[in-house]
Amino acid sequence: MSDIVNQAVAVLNEKLAGADFGGTAKFDIQGEGAVMMDASGARAGDDAADVTLSADAETFQSILEGDTNPTSAFMSGKLSVDGDMGLAMQLASALA
Repeated sequence: MSDIVNQAVAVLNEKLAGADFGGTAKFDIQGEGAVMMDASGARAGDDAADVTLSADAETFQSILEGDTNPTSAFMSGKLSVDGDMGLAMQLASALA
């Protein structure tokens, strides 16, 4: 597992703490691995999910650090979403 995935799990668990997140989401970080998120938090994994968000490592880190808005990344083509768009919007709000 990559350092980027390990860091992402830690940051996402902080950001999702107390968030009302129903469903499963996966961040697919190109060339690094995947992070699963659900009501119990974030963990490294590559399971089936209601929504999959894919981005390169640089974009993903920028979103986690708060430098890039997930919606802006999607609109500019840096972040792709496959699956439940409503759940993706809910996740974007939790990460803001």
